[in-house]
Amino acid sequence: MFSASDIKELRASTGAGMLDCQKALKECNGDMDKAIAYLREKGIAAAAKKATRIAAEGLVASYIHMGGKIGVLVEVNCETDFVAKSEAFQVLCKDIAMQIAAAKPEYVRIEDVPAENVEKEKEILRVQAINEGKPAQIVDKMVEGRVKKYYQDVCLMEQAFVKDPSKTITDLMTEATLKIGEKLSIRRFVRYEVGEGMQKREDNFVDEVMKQAQGK
Repeated sequence: MFSASDIKELRASTGAGMLDCQKALKECNGDMDKAIAYLREKGIAAAAKKATRIAAEGLVASYIHMGGKIGVLVEVNCETDFVAKSEAFQVLCKDIAMQIAAAKPEYVRIEDVPAENVEKEKEILRVQAINEGKPAQIVDKMVEGRVKKYYQDVCLMEQAFVKDPSKTITDLMTEATLKIGEKLSIRRFVRYEVGEGMQKREDNFVDEVMKQAQGK
């Protein structure tokens, strides 16, 4: 339906991310003009143009849950101190910090995942598919699909937003960029959970955070 070169061409034309371009071409059956229009309608192309700007202002936001059992610090950047002090930006930062507390990402974006980690994951997934008795000709396609799920688990920008699972954190940032009118980006984060890595009784803190984030 469309090739890697089509994705590259669409990316060059709009500045949108690779996954956004791939989705647009899929939705538009490979039609380049329709895919460009699709990205513009979604606001992705407009947000991508802002990505070339410098965002050196912002906030380090924090989130503490369960009486200090889970803590998050996240740096979210914008272009001006004026925006950094705005209510809309501060709410965004709080939502992102809560997302990290609830969903436990390991990296901000796909590009941050070490190549050796991806290759190791692919090898594990390939062995799993073979052990499941899948035909050799479809193993690679299955691995590709499962790697995408792996990214959704470990990369913040690929995760479903806990307050509205119909959108990803990438979607959330795109919408916020268009609403606020400045380049916005998540630079880095740290997440702490009491006793993490130690043998202890099971306390499902993550479920508690998820429930609070979703207003349950």
